Amino acid sequence: MDRRQQKTRAAIFDAFGSLLEAKSYNRITVQDIIDAANVGRTTFYAHFETKDDLLKALCEELFGHIVSTAEDRTHTHGLYSQQDAPESIFCHLLQHLQENGRNILGLLSCESSEIFLRYFKDSLSGLIRAQCAGRRKRPDLPLEFLVNHVAGSFVEMVLWWIKGGLRQTPTELDGYFRAVMEPVF
Repeated sequence: MDRRQQKTRAAIFDAFGSLLEAKSYNRITVQDIIDAANVGRTTFYAHFETKDDLLKALCEELFGHIVSTAEDRTHTHGLYSQQDAPESIFCHLLQHLQENGRNILGLLSCESSEIFLRYFKDSLSGLIRAQCAGRRKRPDLPLEFLVNHVAGSFVEMVLWWIKGGLRQTPTELDGYFRAVMEPVF
């Protein structure tokens, strides 16, 4: 993708994100997105077949980026210039969320949040599956059950954190989460 296409795609993502903060996903039209992004209809459809495709691409970019950087801790965005990267993958995820690039916290708490929360949970599942594989204290529990439980708990914790005004540091929140999950792992 050339720079012009990247810039157009970013404008569409930004416009869509702003619209999602203002109204529900179901009430947003392709025309709303086109107007907000200041692009033509043909340009929009050159990038995305439908509004649902745009939503999927936005979620994949947002959550894929956060999860992939949590897996590869050498990609830190300068988060750890004053300190070492945390050992906990969950703390690393929380620090990226706190950084709040592309207003991901706003999307997770907006009127259409259920859509983003589902994508977020799905994105986390692969990461958690890899973390859980050899570390289960309870091998009698099915791995998929544990992955679903941990991903769901993490997403709910993030929502609790957002609703509470992000008062806890990522390190504190990671400590709470790991204390609750420790009996399983």
